[in-house]
Amino acid sequence: MILQKAIAASGYCSRRKADELIRAGYVRINGEMATIGDQADPEKDIISVKGKNMPGPEKKIYIKLNKPLDYTCTNKKFKNEKNIFDLVDIPERLFAVGRLDKDSHGLVLLTNDGDMAQRLAHPRFQHEKMYEVKVREEVRNPQAVMNKLLQGIDIGEGDGTGRIKSVKYLQNRVFIITLTEGKKRQIRRMFAWLGLKVIDLQRIGLAGLGIGILKEGTWVYLTPEEIIKLKRLTADEKPIKKPVSKKTK
Repeated sequence: MILQKAIAASGYCSRRKADELIRAGYVRINGEMATIGDQADPEKDIISVKGKNMPGPEKKIYIKLNKPLDYTCTNKKFKNEKNIFDLVDIPERLFAVGRLDKDSHGLVLLTNDGDMAQRLAHPRFQHEKMYEVKVREEVRNPQAVMNKLLQGIDIGEGDGTGRIKSVKYLQNRVFIITLTEGKKRQIRRMFAWLGLKVIDLQRIGLAGLGIGILKEGTWVYLTPEEIIKLKRLTADEKPIKKPVSKKTK
């Protein structure tokens, strides 16, 4: 298989990061420096990164977690900070798909499949994310609010126009929002522009998977059917390539 895919399959990093490591000269196959386009068999060839041999292909793990409030979604851990990976008691190194701010809660996917994690998280592929959003103020004209959200709102700070795919108003100041992009604190900033403060934001769906009855702070392995669904969703997507800068002469 292509070398980048072999590295990603080991769980070491994503395919994009593997590409960067190869270009930087950090990767060798059977002692020889690797180049972009090389092929490798993880079960037969010795692949090393920065002088350390890579393990063979890991068993792929796919988990959905109901993230509580005040937890971070990063592989970097900081003192006195609660982290979602503290909730998952398995030894494998995992990647978070669909990160949430500390003051948001709900569905996050965790996997050691670096290639799939990148495909699901990258905005280029426009995978749907669904949220239940509650605002503080009384919503006097829900239709006007929904129309403005659908039209798009300039959220400032150089991020341009925030757009949503669909919106539905339930009752008691609660909206259901579907996004295919994920700019920083996008939903909160869009509602703030409309004079509405978000007081609760929960992700209830991601890439076609729902949170279901999963209790807050707990996790489960994806079912075989859910895994197949994710694989079908990403099967036809081309690898993400990092743009190569052109040197001026």
